[in-house]
Amino acid sequence: MGTLGAVPKDLSRHLETIDIDKITICQLQKATLLGSAHIIRKYITHTSNQLYLHFCSDISVSAAGFHLEYKTVGLSSCPEPTIPSNGLKIGERYLVNDVVSFQCEPGYALQGRSHISCMPGTVRRWNYPPPLCIAQCGGTMEDLEGVILSPGFPGNYPSNSDCTWRISFPVGFGAHIQFLNFSTEPNHDYVEIRNGPYDTSNIISRFSGSDLPGSLLSTSHETTLYFHSDHSQNKPGFKVEYQAYELQECPDPEPFANGIVRGAGYSVGQSISFECLPGYQLIGHPVLTCQHGTNRNWDHPLPRCEVPCGGNITTHNGTIFSPGFPNPYPNSQDCTWLLTVSPGYGIYLNFTLLQTEPYNDFITVWDGPQQTAPQLGVFTGSSAKKATQSSSNQVLLKFYSDAANGGLFAISFYGLQGPLI
Repeated sequence: MGTLGAVPKDLSRHLETIDIDKITICQLQKATLLGSAHIIRKYITHTSNQLYLHFCSDISVSAAGFHLEYKTVGLSSCPEPTIPSNGLKIGERYLVNDVVSFQCEPGYALQGRSHISCMPGTVRRWNYPPPLCIAQCGGTMEDLEGVILSPGFPGNYPSNSDCTWRISFPVGFGAHIQFLNFSTEPNHDYVEIRNGPYDTSNIISRFSGSDLPGSLLSTSHETTLYFHSDHSQNKPGFKVEYQAYELQECPDPEPFANGIVRGAGYSVGQSISFECLPGYQLIGHPVLTCQHGTNRNWDHPLPRCEVPCGGNITTHNGTIFSPGFPNPYPNSQDCTWLLTVSPGYGIYLNFTLLQTEPYNDFITVWDGPQQTAPQLGVFTGSSAKKATQSSSNQVLLKFYSDAANGGLFAISFYGLQGPLI
């Protein structure tokens, strides 16, 4: 029991008297924190754990004032909220302003408010009804693991359902899918697992009936689960657990002999490109893309860089290597190269490396596009003459090797403009 106010002792208790200048300018004001108050003649019945009482006086007539006594009383609690089927309740206090929260079991979606609060008032009640936990028809799943349920599970699914769930992981992950329950109308109601996000994506498998499917793996970071039911028999449906697993990368293409690999990574969907060093020719596809699949691989075989046995060369500078360089050239080679630069230019050739079987393996150079043109020289063994130049913008080179003893050569060339020696 407590007392408020500095007033004469002969005033009676429990707000027996209030003498305030006819309450015209200053009025008895009531306010609350965390609740409300009710004034019934001389009693205040308050339904919160805090009360704010304000007294105001003006500059005119003075009066006797007031005497107020107070005491605490117990408050009733809100009724225990219903726990939703396939869900759980968090919180065991049901007094004014207490909050209770709800969660659903994996695979179910919360329908309603996840948090409800006990309201102040003479009659205790929650500010919202308890929610429900529903197995929905379709959705987007972005967690690395989860549960997918047929609509209404564990009850029977409804007729004429077409539900699509899309599982979306970061690039580089696939879905491991495990059926825990399965029961559909055979042949008419079915589940499809698709390796991708589209209706046209490749179907991994299709299930119908009462046999529990085995586990399976998708090989895309996006997986689709589609469920269809017709108008007739309804069954309990299915419960599926899914979990992300890391997809392996495609094989590392490096080291790439006599070439360069360009690209950021070897994960699913990523592409890399290949370039050869000067004097080498790319054999195969210049761009490869890492394919989806349980066993990662590129969409084409890895290319290679080889020295061609002959060809038409139109660059203004470069190098011609012996076939197989830097390894010895094979036996019985007969290779022809035609070098062409812009009109008004000649071509300077320098044998930076020449190691051939003397006389039997040799390189012939003509000052023109045909063997009827003037001959600039025959180079074999380790010839003293290591350079020559043309008077025209085309040079024909022919390399011949017999059936024995390999060797090496490298010829650098560039176009020369102006008077030629």
